[in-house]
Amino acid sequence: MGQLTTHVLDTMHGRPAAGMAVALWRAGEPAPLRELVLNADGRADGPLLTGAALTTGRYRLVFAVADYFRARGVALPDPPFLGEVVLDFGIADATAHYHVPLLASPWSYSTYRGS
Repeated sequence: MGQLTTHVLDTMHGRPAAGMAVALWRAGEPAPLRELVLNADGRADGPLLTGAALTTGRYRLVFAVADYFRARGVALPDPPFLGEVVLDFGIADATAHYHVPLLASPWSYSTYRGS
């Protein structure tokens, strides 16, 4: 059974990005499929999508990076260099596990398809 998961590491402080808001969108949909806040380990409490809810197609994850860092007392300019990190990606095999990690600071980010 396929699933989609994510997790975020705060590279500025060297810890999981607990409390960061995330939204998941499917291309062409008028509203997010999921909106959540990451747990103490910087992860969703479970898969973002699994089973029949995970279909092939284009998706978007939106991470509220500036809000997260401001909430931790980081002084950011207005506007911040990174407000939101938007990751567009495709699901080609709905039976596979797609893990989308994000490494983020107020000034940079990196992502990859994890396992």
